Amino acid sequence: MDTITKDMVINDVIKRYPETIAVFNKHRVDSCCGGGVSIGKTATRDGVDVESLLKALNSAIEKRRQHAGPASGKA
Repeated sequence: MDTITKDMVINDVIKRYPETIAVFNKHRVDSCCGGGVSIGKTATRDGVDVESLLKALNSAIEKRRQHAGPASGKA
């Protein structure tokens, strides 16, 4: 199971999990100009609680997993 951490770069997270864009926006984290920097550094700079942001980001990707269901096994 993947987990988003404060050390991950925002752009990498958005590429892998596009649904996180809404979370970054809701928390007012600069995912454009701050996208090349870690979540922790950008959130701290923007005055956002890192732990609550990480909880929301991981919740968003967990919802995607639940909606995707089990792997179909198709190649």
